[in-house]
This record gives sequence, structure tokens and C-alpha cells, in this order.
Amino acid sequence: QVQLVESGGGLVQAGGSLRLSCAFSGGTFSSYRMGWSRQAPGKERAFVATINWSGDRLYYDDSVKGRFTISRDNAKNTVYLRMNSLKPEDTAVYYCNAQRGGNNYWGQGTQVTVSS
Repeated sequence: QVQLVESGGGLVQAGGSLRLSCAFSGGTFSSYRMGWSRQAPGKERAFVATINWSGDRLYYDDSVKGRFTISRDNAKNTVYLRMNSLKPEDTAVYYCNAQRGGNNYWGQGTQVTVSS
């Protein structure tokens, strides 16, 4: 069974940076497309970024383009989300997901709070 564990969230001032990590276990990491989504208070979960198995195809929501970078290390079974120039509106619980075929797995989430 695939398991995902996010870490790296916290409280940061506007303009600051954080790097989220998501550790993958229970499967062949390199065969999964990985992604990040977020859910702000009172809102639905929303797409943030995704990366293909080899790391050469990256997609971002317009709201984070130029500020966030998704990457993966297939040797470490880990996907990252580097977040720069953080804004208060980036405050949310950030979730990692692993997708292959019809299967989509989610982590438990990590809280990111950006103060103004």
C-alpha cells in the first residue's frame, strides 16, 4: 500500500520561503506522477503543481508560477515543493499525491501559514 508523509510546513512571514517534502513508500516511486495540492480554510482542495516520473514535465497553477518549484529525487523516493515569495493567500494545508493509472494516493497534509 502506497503511503505518503509530508513534512516541512510551518509559520513564515510574507516574502519568506519554505521547502515541503513528501516521502513515498509502498510502491515503485519512479512509476508515479507526483503532485501537490492545497486546501485553504473554507475552500476546496486545489491543484498546485505536478511532475512526471522523470522530472522533465512540470505543471503549475497560475497562482504559483514563478514562485514555487516542484522537484523529485527518485533515489530518495521523495518529492519536494520549494515555495518562495510566500503570500498570506498561500496559507493552506498542503497535500502530496501519487498517481498511476486509476490509482491516486494522498498524504495527511502539512500546514503552511503565511503571516502578513
